[in-house]
Amino acid sequence: MIFGAILVLSWFILLIRYPAKALPISLAALVGLGLVASWVLWQESRENRHLAHLEIRLSHAPESCPADRPLSVQLHNGSDSALVDLRWQVAAYRPGDSVNLAQRFYETPRYSGPGDLLPGADWQTCLPLPTLRSGYRASTLEFRAEKLQGTFSR
Repeated sequence: MIFGAILVLSWFILLIRYPAKALPISLAALVGLGLVASWVLWQESRENRHLAHLEIRLSHAPESCPADRPLSVQLHNGSDSALVDLRWQVAAYRPGDSVNLAQRFYETPRYSGPGDLLPGADWQTCLPLPTLRSGYRASTLEFRAEKLQGTFSR
């Protein structure tokens, strides 16, 4: 913090004392920073557009999944790019309620999806349930994927 303030102050002094030399360098640096920032924002919006086309359905399915992994996950890639990597957290809600009943601990797993999923393709698996607050049964809750982070092919 202090180092940054000293750096800005030094740049400002150089700009006032030697404007003919410092101004072109400052403008070039500012343009470069603007280009990098716009490229990062473009990449982020591109990823968010692709993530919006993913369909993820989570359900408690002890009849079709193993006992240690009763959470059924169905994923459909509705985007026009191949999904390379996907990570998310599972939240649990009572129907019609907005309080997340899945406990968040430091060691709470972040779930991850298939390695490569082509456009229009589907993927299914069974995963372990998140740790629920005491007093709630998984069979009475709705599960949702939240905090999606994904990477798509170019």
